[in-house]
Amino acid sequence: MHDTSPAKTSPAKFRTVPNRPGVGYKPQHFTAIMEDASPVEWLEIHAENYMGDGGRPLAQLRHLAEKFPISVHGVGLSIGGKDPLDPEHLKRLKHLCDWLNPASFSEHLAWSTHEGHYLNDLIALPYTEETVTNVADHVAQVQDVLGRKMLLENPSSYLAFAESTLSEVDFLAEVVKRTGCGLLLDINNVFISVTNQKTDAIAYIDSFPLEYVGEFHLGGHDEDEDDDGALLLIDSHGREVVDPVWALFDYTLNKTGPRPTLIEWDANVPDWPELAAEAARAAQILDKLTV
Repeated sequence: MHDTSPAKTSPAKFRTVPNRPGVGYKPQHFTAIMEDASPVEWLEIHAENYMGDGGRPLAQLRHLAEKFPISVHGVGLSIGGKDPLDPEHLKRLKHLCDWLNPASFSEHLAWSTHEGHYLNDLIALPYTEETVTNVADHVAQVQDVLGRKMLLENPSSYLAFAESTLSEVDFLAEVVKRTGCGLLLDINNVFISVTNQKTDAIAYIDSFPLEYVGEFHLGGHDEDEDDDGALLLIDSHGREVVDPVWALFDYTLNKTGPRPTLIEWDANVPDWPELAAEAARAAQILDKLTV
């Protein structure tokens, strides 16, 4: 019988994520990745899919961690929620990070819990002094429990809160100042938010604290209309990256230099060659900065 339990000690050989393309790992791609992952050089997993005690998912992850740097991305901590962080969720997350020893850990700036109830969505929050303090306290708690620095991801937004007293960029910069965390800059989320709120993407990037960015995300979105018939972008991760997002990525990279860059494709997941082609396009942009 094969052992499918987590390793007692870390299988990871990789201490950092390379400044190269990665993809969000999907089990249907396991064989293709193990045979030839080119041009992909690292993988991201969603933490909540690997918090069990055994089975095929963890067995596959052990094999992948021997070959690739692994980035763990959380979607269930509810960093922006008013409720205390779930201690059992934190315990399971710590167990995963302890045995896997990933090269990176990140979470969303969002909330998804209320009075003990979990909401299956990542909901934006107002940018106020109160929420800065709350988010910073939660980020500090996560970093203390895990014993590692985390990256905090900018959200995709569909509206702005009237009570906000800080810009999103200033909010994120203040959380970094108070906690020492890093930032995960999702370029697709920037494009969605500025389109929906009718602001300027270049101005957002120019004001962002880029020196704290440890990773980029790129993904696809869908187009809809709001009640007034205006364009509304929906963060779906269900299709290829669109040209304006690639252009914004190129602009940002020319300010930061190469960074680890993830292709997110979580819905309507394509066959491996199509996903690898998206990573190859990211590699071409990164290569322009390293020649």
